[in-house]
Amino acid sequence: MKRFISAVLVFGAFLVSLSAQAPITRFAVVDMNRIIQTYTAQMPEFKSFTEKRDRVQAEIEKQTTELKELNAKLAEAQESGNKTQVKNLETQIRTKTQAFQTYYKNNMAELEKESEQLMKNETLIRQITSVVRAVAETEGVSVVLDKGDSAMVWNSNSVDITSKVLERLRARR
Repeated sequence: MKRFISAVLVFGAFLVSLSAQAPITRFAVVDMNRIIQTYTAQMPEFKSFTEKRDRVQAEIEKQTTELKELNAKLAEAQESGNKTQVKNLETQIRTKTQAFQTYYKNNMAELEKESEQLMKNETLIRQITSVVRAVAETEGVSVVLDKGDSAMVWNSNSVDITSKVLERLRARR
């Protein structure tokens, strides 16, 4: 019986030593959205897109304000019983609403298309992926997960390598 217990203990110690020598898989996370936004902010094609997006947004806000003002004037004209002014304002609102809808539809579709093309920039993606791999290897990381992945529930800041990736990308410029 003592031999059996000794054999089990020796075997157990052997298993523990084997598991201690097995490589431990280390995980890290990276915020790809933050990397892309930060890194691409100074690239000409992305700057152009951002400026265009801002112009479209400003125009949408301007047209929305104009429609609100016309609707307020319409309400006042309806209260005062001025049928001619009501009719004119309704025509203006209808015309401006149609123009707004056309503007919005066309410009948002164009921005969406440009955004998709920019995000499919294979050179950019390869460059970022290469730096992520280099940082991961330097840190002894086996697996890198994107924070934007819906499967990510929580992570410690100690495994976030986003800043290190951004530093290396900036150094490449």
